[in-house]
Amino acid sequence: MAEPQTPKAPDLSLAMPTRPGWRPGDDRADVPSMLRVDQAGEYGATRIYAGQLAVLGTRHPASRAIGRMAVQEQRHLSHFDALLADRGVRSTLLQPIWNVAGHALGAVTALISPSAAMACTAAVETEIDKHYADQLRQLGDDDPDLSATITEFQAEELEHRDTAIAAGAENAPGYPILSAVIRAGCRAAISLSKRI
Repeated sequence: MAEPQTPKAPDLSLAMPTRPGWRPGDDRADVPSMLRVDQAGEYGATRIYAGQLAVLGTRHPASRAIGRMAVQEQRHLSHFDALLADRGVRSTLLQPIWNVAGHALGAVTALISPSAAMACTAAVETEIDKHYADQLRQLGDDDPDLSATITEFQAEELEHRDTAIAAGAENAPGYPILSAVIRAGCRAAISLSKRI
């Protein structure tokens, strides 16, 4: 006669998430602010590239790379526009300012030189990479769809930065100062667009 088997407790480790989600008292990611600032950033990027192309035209050797990056930024913008609409989030009230400021920044850096236009891209994308990395940390596992979008777009923004550096961004006149000023402006624009 076989001895009775003691039933084993079920293995709950497979059913438990590896990282607990949000708990009362935890800070939650402010997704509406994230979407607002991301849409504003992508809008600003499209305006920067429009300003650069307005100065350089379509025949300059740098225009092909700028045009390709502009197409990607437009795709990012369209995606964030749709997310704002789907989730009922308003865009930043500063959009008219980013329209003018972005176009002016692109035009001025292109007027300085093609390498200054690339320095602008490298500076902006360096800040956007940090911004997206911070958002991914804040989101954790709370919004997988948004995290996937940010991860995809972050990779493309890093590609833009690397393209700009390979195209001579660091050869721009006064590169360290130009880069520092543009990066500071990006940080200010991010901070303002989250709230306003």
